[in-house]
Amino acid sequence: MSTPTPLFEPLKLGPITLRNRVLMSAMTRNRSVPTNVPNEVNLDYYKQRAGSAGLIVTEGTLISQQGTEWPWAPGIWSTEQVEAWKKIVDAVHERGSHIYSQLWHVGRVAHPNAPEQIASGEPVYGPSAISARGGNFRWIPGCPSYVTPTPIDDPRKIIAQFKKAAIHAKQAGFDGVELHAASGCLVQQFFDSTSNERIDEWGGNIPNRCRFGLEVVQALIEIWGADRVGIKVTPSGGYNDVGMPLNETIATYNYFLAEVDKFELAYINLVRYIEMTDPVIDGQKRGIPHDIIATYSPTIKKSTIFSNGGFTSEEAASFVSGRYIFFFMTDRVSIVLCYAEGKVAGVFFGIPWISHPDLAKRMQHGKPIDQNPIISLFYGHGGELEAQKKGYTDYPSADYD
Repeated sequence: MSTPTPLFEPLKLGPITLRNRVLMSAMTRNRSVPTNVPNEVNLDYYKQRAGSAGLIVTEGTLISQQGTEWPWAPGIWSTEQVEAWKKIVDAVHERGSHIYSQLWHVGRVAHPNAPEQIASGEPVYGPSAISARGGNFRWIPGCPSYVTPTPIDDPRKIIAQFKKAAIHAKQAGFDGVELHAASGCLVQQFFDSTSNERIDEWGGNIPNRCRFGLEVVQALIEIWGADRVGIKVTPSGGYNDVGMPLNETIATYNYFLAEVDKFELAYINLVRYIEMTDPVIDGQKRGIPHDIIATYSPTIKKSTIFSNGGFTSEEAASFVSGRYIFFFMTDRVSIVLCYAEGKVAGVFFGIPWISHPDLAKRMQHGKPIDQNPIISLFYGHGGELEAQKKGYTDYPSADYD
């Protein structure tokens, strides 16, 4: 039986219209074997989910070989990669969905012994010579931890790489691009005073620390227009050893979001605090838990607001739903009825899409969401192409007869 809730109403997002508001977030899956070019198994994965999702955001797609942390993650810096992505984009469109490319540079959390990093001939870069704590690279012999990065001499070089990647994403036929400004990767490293101790125009005060992210957004807009550019932020930090004191976090992100909102972006994805992904460093959780949507959504006036982070289907529906509010005026015993908009326009899901290729359709038709993804297979482990299907493209859809 179909469930008519606001989650399944169409949503105009810039020049495109999404068929529903159940969105698929970027998820690193490491299946682009043998190197960094999307393959036939990646194609099947996106095709399966395109039959249900309103909007798909690709897994983090690397803008350069140098900006690499994970093995077998796809890139978008070469012609071969563009052609491979084009097959995926065409298949998604044929199934009635839309797809954005998430543009990604990991900054200081790369490792000099990673094969792609070695092939790039470049060092590991970060805003400052401050290494991330914690973590280990289980797929590199000896399981090394993070290294001290080489400070980026001129961040404009990396901004140019983002712009080139945006051009390539357009050539591949994507509907837009999302800037990965989250999860302790390069853009967030510039925001955060614990990873950015620069004293030039790219560090120090809040406007300077936000400059890199804002100039990357401008570069993407120059290629796509603002109404086809989204951004993902994780103000609560934690992951990859980022996170400032609460007052500084709120001041930094309210400044950045107010500035970026002036562009009238397609969307801003405010990711909630997720305890599961918050590492323990020096005996305590690293993140800065606070109510992300309540704290930052009032700052956003012109861009569509999405959210992400541990939503159930019921909670997502309540956040998207508008609601009627009654005001009682006791002096005249009268009632005023007004309508308040929902908190967000749509909700991104991550892990539920892994084991439910038809997640949105299941939610709409009241089908159980009861398959548990195999955690050990969240990420690929290299090897033959056929082996990548396990825990990736072998989850069944529900029966709708």
